[in-house]
Amino acid sequence: MRFRRILATAAVAAVTTPLALLSVTPAFADAKPATQEQSSKPTIKQLEKAAEIAQKAYADAVQVKQDAVDALEALDTDASPLYVARQTAIKEATEAAAAKTAADTAVTEAKTALDALPADATEEQKAAATKAVTDAEAVAKTAAETKTAADTKSETARKALEDARVAAFKTLHAASENVKSTLGVKKAADKALADALEEEGDEGEGECVLEPDFTTVVTGLPGTVVAGKWVDFKLRLTNGTDKTMDEVYPFVSVHATDEKGVKDLSHLLKLQWSSATSKAWQNVDVENYLDRIAPLKAGAHSDVKLRLKVDAKAPAGQGVAFVAGDYWNEDETCGGTPDLTTYEFQIAAAGAKPGTVPPAKPGKATKPPVAAPSPQGTSSPQPVSGALAKTGTNSAVPQIALAGAAAVAVGAGAVFVVRRRKADSAA
Repeated sequence: MRFRRILATAAVAAVTTPLALLSVTPAFADAKPATQEQSSKPTIKQLEKAAEIAQKAYADAVQVKQDAVDALEALDTDASPLYVARQTAIKEATEAAAAKTAADTAVTEAKTALDALPADATEEQKAAATKAVTDAEAVAKTAAETKTAADTKSETARKALEDARVAAFKTLHAASENVKSTLGVKKAADKALADALEEEGDEGEGECVLEPDFTTVVTGLPGTVVAGKWVDFKLRLTNGTDKTMDEVYPFVSVHATDEKGVKDLSHLLKLQWSSATSKAWQNVDVENYLDRIAPLKAGAHSDVKLRLKVDAKAPAGQGVAFVAGDYWNEDETCGGTPDLTTYEFQIAAAGAKPGTVPPAKPGKATKPPVAAPSPQGTSSPQPVSGALAKTGTNSAVPQIALAGAAAVAVGAGAVFVVRRRKADSAA
């Protein structure tokens, strides 16, 4: 049986909108579900719209990058006023240098002629030779002044062109990064749509259910994490129902941005786990699932130890941990926690001493039609509401996908994509 949960959300950010990671909104802002039930799971039409928006954002980003390439290349052509000014200044400086060299040579020759006058030279001859030296020195002085002015003009033109090149390179780099981001969004949106279409076409579908009494709670995660140091915390999964869950799959994912919410720092986070059955610390895999718990009896709970380390080179920023749980039973029933709960925390630069800090607190387990973004500077995280999709064929693949759609503007925005997936439970 295949169990999938898909949440299509967007982290829409601009330079003036920090905390992009923690401001989660629908990928299609104009789509307004009529009822709470409709908003719990994206429809095919909504996913198609999200994929269409992602495709356009990517195409626009590619065009912006091409425009940046063209602008950079145009700087070194005759169509560029800065390039023309630079070439003109180089020519004038070269000519001025040649004129000064000729003038200096003339002074030397005039002085040599004056010194070479014979002892019996007439006063007229001496006066003429002296005047020739004076005239040559005056020309040389003017040539030197002209060369200095030409050199200054040439340097000014060179710096102006170099500054324009640097700015163009920065624009191109930002555009290239935006292409990468929008491509990731496009792929995520296409995948979410493909998965939904596949599920819709599966035969013999069952219905996975939300279990309000199945909870995932984090304790011990500090509200401030100092870069370069491990912090230990715990995830407790509690089966508050009256039935045994044959296989439970804990899900944990961490992400972070810089203080402005623009730069993704997630690659600088290292998350590890251990449990009663697997005591050695293990890295959380790319799918963000921990080893299954089998079984979790009615009324019982199971603890998983976690530890997080932010790379010492990370700047100050803000982070968030996502936790949830899914289960699958041998009779092919399945379900999971109603919400993907967030725990926000601050990141302090290495060496910081924040003193006593409160623990990160979970958001309230509400299910608004639209997941509300966390206000700037708040410490109370908000849960991202979701729903369980229908089950399909016999592969037991729990999954959650958070697909982002970012602003196309160069240098603006941050996108975060979180996927939940687990291999076949029988493998």
